[in-house]
Amino acid sequence: MIIRPVTPADKGSWQHMRQGLWPDDGKHTKEIERFFASELREPLEVLMAFDDQERAIGFIELSIRPYAEGCVTNRVAFIEGWYVEPAWRGRGVGAALVKEAESWGRAQGCAELGSDAEVDNLASAAAHRALGFEDAGVIRCFIKAI
Repeated sequence: MIIRPVTPADKGSWQHMRQGLWPDDGKHTKEIERFFASELREPLEVLMAFDDQERAIGFIELSIRPYAEGCVTNRVAFIEGWYVEPAWRGRGVGAALVKEAESWGRAQGCAELGSDAEVDNLASAAAHRALGFEDAGVIRCFIKAI
């Protein structure tokens, strides 16, 4: 397995996997284009995992946040998106992506790595716990246009 930063040649694979993580509302293509044009605030970095045939099998999108629930520092590396193709789950791909995310975060001067998952995503919660993440609590977030 190889893990490396996403390149423009990976757009199709990245879009396909984003679709698997977040059902498309028509924004993936535009967001990917904006990422490569350096027009997005987040993610700051995207790492992709490839099998020995150079097929994309997972990705992790990363940012730096000034705050993350349960963290004590004010510069936190944060997992904005994390996905492994279903056929590759349970085979260490997700763990390898998180390990690379930790390295990226340390290189950015961060001492903590944050993440989140939807309340009902029990598989994601279990994957996080298996990789040493601690549960920082469950919150419900709200927004209101003003």
